[in-house]
Amino acid sequence: MIDAVGLFIRFLHTEKRYSPNTVLSYETDLNQFLTFVAEHDSIDSITDCTTKQIRNWVISMLDDGMSPRSVNRKTTALRRFYRFCQQEGLIKSNPADFLPSVKAPKPLPVFMEESQMQTILDTPVPEGYPEVRDLLILELLYGTGMRLSELIGLRDKDIDFSRNQIKVFGKRQKERIIPVTLELVEQMKNYINTRDYALNTSDGGYLILTDKGQKAYPKLIYRVVHDALGTVTSSGRRSPHVLRHTYATHLLNRGAELNAIKELLGHASLSATQVYTHTGFEKLKQVYQKAHPRA
Repeated sequence: MIDAVGLFIRFLHTEKRYSPNTVLSYETDLNQFLTFVAEHDSIDSITDCTTKQIRNWVISMLDDGMSPRSVNRKTTALRRFYRFCQQEGLIKSNPADFLPSVKAPKPLPVFMEESQMQTILDTPVPEGYPEVRDLLILELLYGTGMRLSELIGLRDKDIDFSRNQIKVFGKRQKERIIPVTLELVEQMKNYINTRDYALNTSDGGYLILTDKGQKAYPKLIYRVVHDALGTVTSSGRRSPHVLRHTYATHLLNRGAELNAIKELLGHASLSATQVYTHTGFEKLKQVYQKAHPRA
């Protein structure tokens, strides 16, 4: 009898070159499925299993309290295993091909309150270059909603000081224009002057530079944001993306249209932006709980 699981695991090792942990995860999932089927049915080989048996396994895992995300990962392992078996001629059809994914609830975006952002940003005017840069990093992320990669790739020439707008290049180098406040424009001008004087440079390259004049790197931006947010929250989620969520949430709470927020964020579809409507609704629920006499 052909050891289909063994062939598949060897394929992942040698052909796909997956990491040992990933390969072990696949093997564990397949063995768990085999154990389940063996306890409920009589089969000669895993290649004889049916879609109904896979569905029963899914139902069993959900009944045991396993998260939809974990269940989907395990069924993905099965789907890929049977696809391999089909390519090797061990089976005619993939019993996991048309198995629907378990719908997992999307976590609500983590964001800062307006008062928290005011506390962070309304600080005494910094003087040294690192302090001026760090404050601008926070202002840009919160004031434009740009991604971490977009901030790192931002160049001096991408700033239109006369029109109060910034050009950024998002995913797949898709270009978009983001309006900024006059106050942020003045802050960028002050930063550039401080940067060029402190680093003795005027090449007009990347906007955000390290203390040594090199292009900024992700860990630098993450550290700045993590430390700043840590002064107002104990939440473990203190990444640059939290400021992107905060930007979108505050716009929505103050009446901005969802389509406009979609364009500002550079989302490809409206469905990616709609997650903020849930956040806005949570805010409305809080207002209701506080204000309604019967709440």
